[in-house]
Amino acid sequence: MEYRKLGRSGLDISVIGLGTMTWGFQNTQAQGFEQMDYALEHGVNFFDTAEMYAIPPDSKTYGTTETIIGNWFASRLNREKVILASKIAGPGLSWIRDGNIINKKNILLAVEGSLKRLQTDYIDLYQLHWPNRGSYHFGQIWNYAPKFDVQAEEENFLEVLHTLQGLIQQGKIRHMGLSNETAWGINKWLSLAEQNNLPRAASIQNEYSLLCRHFEPDLSELALHEDCGLLAWSPLSRGLLSGKYLNGARPEGARITIETRPEHRIHPRTDAAVKKYVELAKTYELDACQMALAFVNSRPFVSSTLIGATSMQQLKTNIDSISLKLPAEINKKIDEIRRQYPMIY
Repeated sequence: MEYRKLGRSGLDISVIGLGTMTWGFQNTQAQGFEQMDYALEHGVNFFDTAEMYAIPPDSKTYGTTETIIGNWFASRLNREKVILASKIAGPGLSWIRDGNIINKKNILLAVEGSLKRLQTDYIDLYQLHWPNRGSYHFGQIWNYAPKFDVQAEEENFLEVLHTLQGLIQQGKIRHMGLSNETAWGINKWLSLAEQNNLPRAASIQNEYSLLCRHFEPDLSELALHEDCGLLAWSPLSRGLLSGKYLNGARPEGARITIETRPEHRIHPRTDAAVKKYVELAKTYELDACQMALAFVNSRPFVSSTLIGATSMQQLKTNIDSISLKLPAEINKKIDEIRRQYPMIY
């Protein structure tokens, strides 16, 4: 395994991070335990979760993933071996604090709930799952038109930072991070933290893959030069890059097959790009998923690539991607495919 710094926190996190959102819906607790045992044994020390998991999200699955992780900690007595990240949900989900925004009141409620479910005294990285004001993530890229009260946003940012500072002083969280943010947002969070001696974002968790490269070039520049690295979620584009959904296929039990929400990634343009990447992997006798993960792993602005698996075979293959280093000729061909399909979703 390889390790990189988590911002300026001093923590070294595994380049392969363990995503957990399937536990409690697609995966049982026993399967979650097996995944965590295997990942930790193979050097994965960074686990990422959220209060809203399991996915697909609803009132019945809310909090189940954190509960499974907490039960594993209680069973294995190994909390100190894991750098644990969780997230407070942004506004819009009626079953989570009536869908209210991220503010002092809701952060305090959310942290206490997560700590109880996780059966731990502290969370290493506490992230804001999505902005109160909205953003271009989750398929909103085509219609996103930022319109908000800047002064009100800044006041909220300061309230949130002061609240997180208090939680850090109490030892309940160690560091804060962002998720699904924009360039304006991350810059504002960092500048307000510096100006007011408040907690600094250690990372930003946004979607990033061969098919989704909105993080380049502006956010990647921020990540590199402001020590706020990317935690890349959905590096396999919900499994699309495996090729298993090509030609309308919907394997039983697969993520997109069971998803209850509209899937913005499904489009003929996406299929065309996936076919090119799968063919490229075959040409060089590579596993398509490992090639896609190796690409993300190699980006200098990435702190950790968050894998998600529903089977142990998927988990093992994904973790083993750390050993694959793509030669220059494959990277060149990836660039050619990207130029052919520059904006997928």
